[in-house]
Amino acid sequence: MTENRNMILAIALSLAVLLGWQYFVAGPQMEKAQIAQQAAQQQDGQATMAQADGNAEGAATDGAAPTVGLNTTAAFVSREEALARSPRVAIDTPELVGSISLAGARIDDLSLKLYRETIEPDSSLVKLLNPFGTDHAYYAEFGFMGPAGTGVKLPGAETVWTAPDGARLTPSTPVTLTWDNGAGLVFTREISVDSHSMFTVKDSVANASGSAATIYPYGLVTRYGTPQVPGTWVLHEGLLGVFGDEGLTETTYSDLKDSEGVKPDPVTSGWLGITDKYWATALIPEGGTTFQPRFSWALAGSIDTYQANYLRDPLVVPAGGAAATETRLFAGAKTVARVDAYERDLGIVKFDRLIDWGWFYWITKPMFLLIDWLYVLVGNFGIAILLVTLIVKAIFFPLANKSYASMSKMKMLQPAMADIKAKYPDDKVKQQQETMELYKREKINPLAGCLPILVQIPVFFSLYKVLYVTIEMRHAPFFGWIHDLSAADPTTIFNLFGLIPWTPPHMLMLGIWPIIMGITMFVQMKLNPAPPDPTQAMLFTWMPIVFTFMMASFPAGLVIYWSWNNLLSILQQSLIMKKHGVKIELFDNLKSTFAKKPKAG
Repeated sequence: MTENRNMILAIALSLAVLLGWQYFVAGPQMEKAQIAQQAAQQQDGQATMAQADGNAEGAATDGAAPTVGLNTTAAFVSREEALARSPRVAIDTPELVGSISLAGARIDDLSLKLYRETIEPDSSLVKLLNPFGTDHAYYAEFGFMGPAGTGVKLPGAETVWTAPDGARLTPSTPVTLTWDNGAGLVFTREISVDSHSMFTVKDSVANASGSAATIYPYGLVTRYGTPQVPGTWVLHEGLLGVFGDEGLTETTYSDLKDSEGVKPDPVTSGWLGITDKYWATALIPEGGTTFQPRFSWALAGSIDTYQANYLRDPLVVPAGGAAATETRLFAGAKTVARVDAYERDLGIVKFDRLIDWGWFYWITKPMFLLIDWLYVLVGNFGIAILLVTLIVKAIFFPLANKSYASMSKMKMLQPAMADIKAKYPDDKVKQQQETMELYKREKINPLAGCLPILVQIPVFFSLYKVLYVTIEMRHAPFFGWIHDLSAADPTTIFNLFGLIPWTPPHMLMLGIWPIIMGITMFVQMKLNPAPPDPTQAMLFTWMPIVFTFMMASFPAGLVIYWSWNNLLSILQQSLIMKKHGVKIELFDNLKSTFAKKPKAG
């Protein structure tokens, strides 16, 4: 029984370390980083920023599209002023609203119609892309580079393309932009968009000159400024891509800044971009032609600038002929069904990795699909989580049944184990030998009690991952005061759950559901007799309290799951103990815990 308790204690403490790191270390570090970043943004508000150099003739020799240049500067302006600086073509789809800048033909103004910044229905729409000139410029750009020394005039960042009067990009009306370089090359760019988040950019070049032209098509996603990224190992935010058969490549902002860039080998299939927790912007070059992907960082004035770009193999435009190239751009919310549909229907290799399913992909994604399927049936993600808990309990019922039955038998052997300790009081080795012989005779596995906990750990982390990274859980309500299952319980006992008009500091936000979780965990532990070792007994007594405070900052959906799981475990263990004729010592253990201890001496 002692070995069993030690194993359970080791597992629980390991879990406590992981959760405690998130709560006590990563959380405060994230808050400090956010404060520092806000101060830096205020300081840099009057700083200068560089403009991308789209006319980078001769830069094609390094095998990658140009990163941000440092040739021109401009003071930060408001979003409205930046949008007014160039003529634009409106974007309007069921899910997106924004515009394309005819200067540079950038897709740089995009808001998400279906998502708002907060749970308040009148809060502003989530803005995904921002125009150049703002302090958080974020845009996609496509263009061409020329071989060194050729002097071919190509469209660049300042080039103003021509659009038909009244042009408007919708799912049913593509937009065609044109530009004539005055030297025989006419560039035509057709931009289309589906009803969701996928743009298609088709570039064609007609050559009316007397000689062939060689150009290098490129695409890039550029982001100015380092976004506020939670300091957590649970989620990747930064640059990512899938390149051929290499699998997923992820690079954080800090790692990219500290390196000389990431430059995988050229590939003929894949995608690359920049991802946030719930949104992403990704380039998907047309398959079948080789391209060189690259992640890079540069300083634009005093602003950290990050870029994911690709450079295709040369495109030869024969004299009197034409040539074309095509790229897709995903810019929107990372909904699981839509991302999976793009991977399946468009043949985008491993596009579902755009969502950070983590190392336990094999259990995390199925967990989400099960919850989502139940949500369709019941209409509430919280109820779906409760049903998933029942399903998991049912799947592992035989294992848990055997485990609790073994624990019940061990309790019945307590008198025999006490006799062994009395017989060999000073010989620990002999005690262990006799105890193991007793287990063998009674056909008891001393580690069986650990199995329910071991099973819970991957399920717990997969559910945590689902709640933390999937946009479907964002702003998903439960009942009562829980309006967002992906956020922490907003109540706290330290203002009497809202009765006192005071907002406690973050460390004192201890809501109703974390308290329920702590109580159920405490009761579950008290079903078993207290460990004979005083140190272990103290740890087991305080562990529910520690977990209660740690879980207070976790998503409410996860705390609800754990509370419900604890309650089911209490009922299951009690029934099995009763079945095997073992006394349920809950009330005796509770009484001994709170009873006044006699004074020594």
